[in-house]
Amino acid sequence: MTNMKHLFTLVFLFAIAIANGQISQGGEPLRWGLPLELDDMSSHRYDAPEQDWDLIQAQDEIGDQYKDIPYRFGIELETNINVLEEGLVYTDEDDNQVIFYEVHCENATSVSMIFDQFFLPKGAELYVWNAVRTEFLGSFNHKNNKEWGTFALGLVHGSSAILELQMRAGVQQEVLMNIGTVVYGYRSVLRNELQATFNRGPFGNSGNCNINVNCPEGDDWELEATSVGLIVDGGSAACTGAMVNNTAQDGTPYFLTANHCLGGQNNWVFYFNHQSAGCNGSNGPTNQSISGSTLRASNGGSDFALLELSQAPPAGWGIEFCGWDNSDDETLQSAVGIHHPSGDVKKICFEDDAPYQANTAGAAVWFIDEWEDGVTEPGSSGSPLFDQNKRIIGQLYGGAAACSGNQNNGQFDYYGRLGVSWNGNSASTRLRDWLDPLESGATVIDSWPTGTVSYALDAAASGINGISETVCGSTIVPSFNLFNPGENNLTSATIQYELNGGGIQTIDWTGNLSQFQSATVNLPELNIQEGNNTLVVSVVNPNNGTDENDGNNSTEFDFQGITGPTSDVEVEITLDDYGSETTWEIVQNGDVLFSGGPYADDQNGTIESLSTCLADGCYEFIIYDSIGDGICCDWGEGGFEINEGNTELASGGEFGDDQTVTFCVGIVNVEEQLATSFSMYPNPADEELTLQLDENSDVTKVQIINSVGQTIVEKNGIDQNTVTMDLTNVPSGWYIVRVVGENTMMTQPLIKK
Repeated sequence: MTNMKHLFTLVFLFAIAIANGQISQGGEPLRWGLPLELDDMSSHRYDAPEQDWDLIQAQDEIGDQYKDIPYRFGIELETNINVLEEGLVYTDEDDNQVIFYEVHCENATSVSMIFDQFFLPKGAELYVWNAVRTEFLGSFNHKNNKEWGTFALGLVHGSSAILELQMRAGVQQEVLMNIGTVVYGYRSVLRNELQATFNRGPFGNSGNCNINVNCPEGDDWELEATSVGLIVDGGSAACTGAMVNNTAQDGTPYFLTANHCLGGQNNWVFYFNHQSAGCNGSNGPTNQSISGSTLRASNGGSDFALLELSQAPPAGWGIEFCGWDNSDDETLQSAVGIHHPSGDVKKICFEDDAPYQANTAGAAVWFIDEWEDGVTEPGSSGSPLFDQNKRIIGQLYGGAAACSGNQNNGQFDYYGRLGVSWNGNSASTRLRDWLDPLESGATVIDSWPTGTVSYALDAAASGINGISETVCGSTIVPSFNLFNPGENNLTSATIQYELNGGGIQTIDWTGNLSQFQSATVNLPELNIQEGNNTLVVSVVNPNNGTDENDGNNSTEFDFQGITGPTSDVEVEITLDDYGSETTWEIVQNGDVLFSGGPYADDQNGTIESLSTCLADGCYEFIIYDSIGDGICCDWGEGGFEINEGNTELASGGEFGDDQTVTFCVGIVNVEEQLATSFSMYPNPADEELTLQLDENSDVTKVQIINSVGQTIVEKNGIDQNTVTMDLTNVPSGWYIVRVVGENTMMTQPLIKK
């Protein structure tokens, strides 16, 4: 197999895109699109045992009637397959390897699997393709490793899945890949004439009264529909859920579903955009999925569960993060549900009347007497309930609604109330800590990033410019971004600004901004203070009228002011091939003053830099690598330097998980000062510090200065060579001791215990 050896050696040169979770890392299997000849695979294959289809069908006829039972589309088979030991191995002259292993389920509609042991080091990549080589998953590499050590694969269509594991020489001993579960997809292979005639999707099919989300009835809900995802748990289309926004609007991948769905969420696979292209059909894409999640909060009292997916959906998937309303207000007009009934493609149902509050099945719920159009089924559990403003107010708990032929059966459903889920005894039993990280107290929020509600008159504050997180000097000249999300042109507004609570000042702005346009408003020069500063800017009186949306009218910026002695410092990070693993911090007294990373991959040799000023003193620079192999030298010649002018203060790059270096600025020739200027002891000090000055010293003042340049202890009128400073009320940390005379100013670092 000489040609095979050359081919799989070359595959390691392919570029890899940045992503995590189930999301592939780019590349393609060997000779994709061309014939691939393998040796006999018969001894490197798992053959699923024959199934009792009559028994399975009888079980499904019972289980399919109940909404709180996951809809089964595949049989979960317990296995113990070590792919490295049981696969077909090809090795080239440089000891690079490719291993192939086949999982076969006779007449299956699909095959998927769960690895109960999964770890890929750098230099190892996994692809999974169907035997007819029409589709593949992958590549998966070290970015897909989970902290819990398992990995659930999405499905491939057909009766056989081929695993293709590519490994550079030297990494084989680190790979863990053991298949603990094989999922035998079966629904359309059941020996039932009616089922055989259905156009089934890979996860199942729902009743005829359901409405595809891409039917005309769903035209006004296209944006919200993108948020909804199907949860697959092994061989079951377990539940439905939706991505939800938070007040920081930062894209944290929170996914709302039902508490009764929980169990094994580390190994759930979340499928997005699994919907038919038009109004008919039961097939949709299965190539947009994310593997694994972490439970953040849940509570049976309103049957909710909030998960954080292992990876945010890529922007290219077009996923919206839905808004919500936690007011629990009963003044509802109507409601809409979007869901995956019985594992089918995405459906939509309509309640034209107002849901009402009730307590059912041990939970506080929104009760729906009867759907006017569409219905829900098993597998719909956890799906979002939207109010007339297109905000989520709950998630499906249970009910008796179902299809009766081409019509719904006129029965009820009930949804756990988001307003009840909002509060609880702790962060693990309520939503507010996660969905309102800004502690804004918001009761409603619209979706992100597109948004669903537009106002006629709406002036927004979209940010403050011209200020860095640390300001060296005594003044700032900031600017303010005025944004118009409203439908009406914005022609005038009043800008209010306030620095450190010093009183509100105003600027009258005039112009002409159409919807979604912005303008920069310059503020006057402002005097700042030592230490913490806060600038608040607001916009009011748009077009001399009332703003219809007061939730976006104000913005603020917090920064540190340093008016004492400072030094200009530059941090340079030279990246290796895996910049996404690199982060760093500058820390003083336990406070993170600056931070950076992660960066893009495949940027070996690229320099990322930060130029800033630091108050005279000593600091810690801490650099981290999430994989634990530093930034030099196996995967590129990475490193870091910290410079003050032409003076190198610190450098490094060869480390494991992290490296910490201490550096000082504004202290020149400390050793020389110790020998010729003044001494102090003890250092580190506890409650008292003693300074010994030169015999001919002209020092008249001693100061102890903190990390932001503030003098926290000072003694004046020095007229002797021995000076004692009381440190009783000085917090632990790094400080600068400064001695000042008519012709003298000298400093030394101090550690307070």
